[in-house]
Amino acid sequence: MWSSRGLARCDNGRMAPITFVLNGAPFETEPDASLLAVLRERAGITSAKDGCSPQGQCGCCTVWVDGEPRVSCVTPVARVAGRAVTTLEGLDSSAREAWGEALCSTGGSQCGFCSPGIIMRLEAMTDDDHESFGKAMLAHTCRCTGWQTIEEAVAVRRTDGRDDARDLDDATRRATIEGRAPQIVGPRVALGEGRFADDSAPADSLVAVRALDGTWHVASDLANARRSAGLVQGRKSTVAVSWPLARIVGDWTRTLRTTWVEPAYVEPDAAWCAPGGEPQGPLGNGGAFGGKQSNELRDVARRLADEHGRPVRVLTAREDVVRRGPKRPPMSLAIHPDGSGEVHAVRTSGLAEIVARVAPDWTLVEHDVPGPPTSVAIRASVWAEIAVMRCSVVEPGQWGDAVTSPDGARAWAVVDDHTVTVRLDAGRVLDEVVLRSYAIGAAHMALGWVRSEGLAVGDDGAPLDLTIRSFGVLRAVDTPRIDVHLVDSDREPVNGSDAVFAAVAAAAWRHGGFAPEWPMRTDR
Repeated sequence: MWSSRGLARCDNGRMAPITFVLNGAPFETEPDASLLAVLRERAGITSAKDGCSPQGQCGCCTVWVDGEPRVSCVTPVARVAGRAVTTLEGLDSSAREAWGEALCSTGGSQCGFCSPGIIMRLEAMTDDDHESFGKAMLAHTCRCTGWQTIEEAVAVRRTDGRDDARDLDDATRRATIEGRAPQIVGPRVALGEGRFADDSAPADSLVAVRALDGTWHVASDLANARRSAGLVQGRKSTVAVSWPLARIVGDWTRTLRTTWVEPAYVEPDAAWCAPGGEPQGPLGNGGAFGGKQSNELRDVARRLADEHGRPVRVLTAREDVVRRGPKRPPMSLAIHPDGSGEVHAVRTSGLAEIVARVAPDWTLVEHDVPGPPTSVAIRASVWAEIAVMRCSVVEPGQWGDAVTSPDGARAWAVVDDHTVTVRLDAGRVLDEVVLRSYAIGAAHMALGWVRSEGLAVGDDGAPLDLTIRSFGVLRAVDTPRIDVHLVDSDREPVNGSDAVFAAVAAAAWRHGGFAPEWPMRTDR
């Protein structure tokens, strides 16, 4: 609840409305919610995104208050009384268009969910150097891009160095191949117009969220729905990451244990439906790591809309995504010098089929372990772990350890203290900007997977870390330079980022001295 200290009250005891200037025009509202809630629920502003509220850790809801960037989900609207609030919609049209073009030209926006908040922070920057960029991005989380292409967009924005001759149809095709779901490529995506379900719902929609007991609570707005469901967000555990499976004992060349990993989607799953209509969602667009998995939200939205006789938005709260969303299966692996090995894994549907296909000479043992649901659909899951192990017993060549993905893409990577170098053959390039950006994003994810990412889970299997920053996603200041060299060929284009993910993970592990457990850093 927001503090009402210092606010005037009406005769009926309710707090008196306040007024602030929103994008140049007066706006009146009751001071009973966060600034983000007022912008999205009452003012119809869709550029400011809700990625983690009320944690204030992803930066997607960044706006200006009197010209200074502020995270709006943790800013009580009462604090902006009499002040000027500017959202992306309120920027000069030429500035908006320039940022949209710049981010599109470098691949600095894939799903576009985090882009509006990042634009608002970058537009307020006075220094364009690398150090200033890294410090500015400490307030943001981006899972798709790997940061580098965003920094490159800053230079394009200042110099207008965009390429107007680019074929966005080919770009869209490549993005769809990499994202494994229909994608949108264009300047409007960077402006937060990627057809997200939560942005397109009618203004009079009710909001539904799920309580811990699985029941759905419906209210007039998100804050009241969460309050009714008893959802308290923003909690972080002090429990250290643990490894649910024991090391494999025996005469092995190399062993490795991984732990629970939260995909850390920035954009939560969402859907909406009007009574008697067809549900929309969960998302219209997604990047390399957006919430694109199939779920039941459409059916829930249809049922609740018919039940209440009004449009209903169904939203997954951040903590609900963490508790119920699929995780990467924790594994314990071991390998002999000849490349044969053994893998123990948390029992997961489809895992045995993947192991049999990519490593028929390996022994698989599955274990029933309390914990969140797991999935083999999360980037390169299972085969990437095996590819990493095989690379560890092969001497690196000119381009490091080579990985061939099940799709047929081939990637090589070398990691040192300052740079990641990647070479990728994914068939016809189609669009260099998109393929390069997805490769950079996959390299960033791989580095985080090896070095810093992990999720604390209790003995009962319940995730204990609920804040997005506690997952260990690699920050801009901790991400080295990533150089990508693309090999064009006449082969049909295939997904290349999965191969990059495995190749960079293998190279990072080699560079780290083959630590027996991931994440290698426990001081997150």
